[in-house]
Amino acid sequence: MLALIIVSIIWALSFGLTAQVSNLGAPFVTAVRTVLAALVFLPFLNLKGLPPRRVLVFAGIGALQFGLMYLLYIAAFRWLRPAEVALFTIFTPLFVALASGLLEKRMPWLVWCSVVVAVLGTGFCVWSEVHRAGMVRGFLLMQGANACFAVGQVLYRREAPATGKRDRELMGLLYLGASVVAVAMATPSIQWDKVAGMSLRQAAVLTYLGVVASGLGFFLFNAGARRTDIGTLAIFNNMKVPLAILASGLVFREPVDWPRLALGGVVIAFALGLNGLSGGRP
Repeated sequence: MLALIIVSIIWALSFGLTAQVSNLGAPFVTAVRTVLAALVFLPFLNLKGLPPRRVLVFAGIGALQFGLMYLLYIAAFRWLRPAEVALFTIFTPLFVALASGLLEKRMPWLVWCSVVVAVLGTGFCVWSEVHRAGMVRGFLLMQGANACFAVGQVLYRREAPATGKRDRELMGLLYLGASVVAVAMATPSIQWDKVAGMSLRQAAVLTYLGVVASGLGFFLFNAGARRTDIGTLAIFNNMKVPLAILASGLVFREPVDWPRLALGGVVIAFALGLNGLSGGRP
């Protein structure tokens, strides 16, 4: 669970940073982030004893969980504000629970209850009236991103233990799969005039997002996914949202509805406790 807590804090700071580079185009930003993440973990890649079929499986998981997910996620910033993007990520735990239930052909009712409570608690933290033009398009893009990320982490959680490999020996393969998708999508659509006009600040933000938020972040998240029950994993998909609000108030001195945040935090804590009653069953 410690790995999931650490990555939740890292991602809590990333919504606003992603918005700062979204004008460079979703395909380009996705390609840069996934390629940088791949470069970080390629030195640890160990395919010894891994059948070609499994190599393709993990590359495919990365293409789905990171590559396609990022394309949809970053594209949503064209239609949504960072706070709205954060809002629309709250449904990810439902996709995690659904994907796990379909693959495992079982899901304890207490786990389902805890996931629904976690979604409600996160909604308390961030919900506001949203009815601008383009909102539906942004919402649909975010749900596509949520589904890709959820299915990818559940598949990794199922497939990784059977390889006998450590997470750092597999992550480079996932990032390579994501990079192939991202680069293939980016190459014909890069707006080179915008890339050429990229500021030093944007270059620094892209580097941070690729190496830390993507590279280190997804490594820690998938490593944590292998070591926790499915209910806790689903709930931690939303932990970054209240943490992002907390950071905006304490670090960036932005206005925060503290009573609402506190209420949402209590509800999410209750969801974790409720999930604990299920005995941590997968």
